[in-house]
Amino acid sequence: MSKAQVLLDQFGGVARGMLLHEFGLSRRMLADAVIEGEIRRIRNGVFASPSADPRIVTAAGHGGSLTCAGALRMHGIWVLEDDDFPHVSLGSHGRVHHDRCSCVGHFYEGRTALGLADVEDALVHLHACHGDEAFFASLESALASRKLNAAGRARVRSRLPVRARWLVDLARVDAGSGVESLLRLRLHPLGIRLDSQVEILGVGRVDFVIEGRLILEVDGAEFHSGRDAWRRDRKRDAVASGLGYETLRISYDMILDEWRVVEAAIVAAVLRARAGA
Repeated sequence: MSKAQVLLDQFGGVARGMLLHEFGLSRRMLADAVIEGEIRRIRNGVFASPSADPRIVTAAGHGGSLTCAGALRMHGIWVLEDDDFPHVSLGSHGRVHHDRCSCVGHFYEGRTALGLADVEDALVHLHACHGDEAFFASLESALASRKLNAAGRARVRSRLPVRARWLVDLARVDAGSGVESLLRLRLHPLGIRLDSQVEILGVGRVDFVIEGRLILEVDGAEFHSGRDAWRRDRKRDAVASGLGYETLRISYDMILDEWRVVEAAIVAAVLRARAGA
């Protein structure tokens, strides 16, 4: 492996020639490495290792670093939805290098860098592009996976619009999933309490318990498809009913696409439980 490729890998897969010059690689050496196929020239003065992630290379080709949902996913953070096009952090004075390209540029304070935007920048950019819910779910994922510490959390909060800072205050560090984050955020304005991964004697572990009486199970398309699984679920529901619980089974897609239906069912069940208390 050539020195140029080793250095590029150390810099996250992409780097400017000026930076590589500081480590002893001359223009001629870089040109020879390109000719030999050891590295790639993305655009004038910018180079990539053959092992560089294509998303990082695309962002560098557009003039900056990958950010928003694409960057968060690469950091191992849960995202509600992927970006339709590359989102590129360009600093405050960056320049998009492709004419008529479909990338989304983020011109925020700071210098233009290449590679992968850090978690803090990507979260701030995500809020600007995808809104409160996507931001909140990714924020809790970042906190739960320890990709964002208390100091970083405070910095993210300070960079958000004032109206959105309550989202950071509400966020927990122990969220188990993006679905949990979405449900908690949506039920919060209604004053409805949500507990996740609750163990109920005789029933087992359930996804969520709302207001202490409503069991909410969220099933993905890949689960509970067989007859045996269907029968086990119904037995669990019957045992839960005998203990005074009502069970509501919904799909993940319903949370995303039919929330009003889900919300109405939850509110009605909560009102029934409160009336019978």
